[in-house]
Amino acid sequence: MFDVGFDELMLIVIVAIVVIGPKDMPKALRMAGRWIGKVRRVSGHFRSGVEAMIREAELEEMEAKWREQNAAIMAAHPEQTADSDAQAAADAANGIAPGPVMDALVQPEASEAASETPKAAQP
Repeated sequence: MFDVGFDELMLIVIVAIVVIGPKDMPKALRMAGRWIGKVRRVSGHFRSGVEAMIREAELEEMEAKWREQNAAIMAAHPEQTADSDAQAAADAANGIAPGPVMDALVQPEASEAASETPKAAQP
């Protein structure tokens, strides 16, 4: 950040010792350390606030994009959504569970029918 070389740093130390004095130097360094700590905390808090605002803005953009895509998909295939809604309502009225549960219910019946054929063939 700052391009301070060894020569410049030694000049700053010598001037500080002459101006502040060796007796008050530890107190001055503690005070400088406190100020630097405060500046770091404030800058960290500011940075985290800005990052949170950026994340929220990105999330809002993504949600808006998802809503637009969903609306476009729904507009492109209205008959499928109407058919699937009607089918789901009819299945619910008949007590048929949707999706994978229905597949699991149908598969055991097919396997039972296949397994009954060899049993009937046996004497």
